[in-house]
Amino acid sequence: MADPTPQQRLERLGVTLPPAPKPAGVYKPGLVVGRHLYVSGHGPLRADGTMVQGLVGRDMDADGGKQAARQVGLAILSTVISTVGSLDKVSRVIKVLGMVNSTPEFDRHPHVINGCSELFAEVWGPDAGVGVRSAVGMGSLPGGIAVEIEAVFELA
Repeated sequence: MADPTPQQRLERLGVTLPPAPKPAGVYKPGLVVGRHLYVSGHGPLRADGTMVQGLVGRDMDADGGKQAARQVGLAILSTVISTVGSLDKVSRVIKVLGMVNSTPEFDRHPHVINGCSELFAEVWGPDAGVGVRSAVGMGSLPGGIAVEIEAVFELA
């Protein structure tokens, strides 16, 4: 029996993807250049179109931030599908940059961004789904969102 494809793995997770976000400024949510897909910074967009807002370390704990980062990952998956047609067209995750809207004393940024990284590992597998990564804290993010993440993927 063949290994499940990334699209099949996503279906098995039983999650609901939010709609692919529309640009909130002058940029493209996703852009293919050669064999790479660059995905602009995405927020924690829910299926109903609302965003997870708040300061990690004040309005939510690290695990709440991790859930918000997973929600960002779902929004990124929507953009991948709307840009290239299927998750199966991505051969690997190259890079993830995670930004956490947090209090100055909060220092568990990597734990928060694991919410997105773990989702990508579930979809593309423990090797292809894990790339290089940065996880940093920010003094603020647009609209008061809890997490913003951008990513780069290699196309098959």
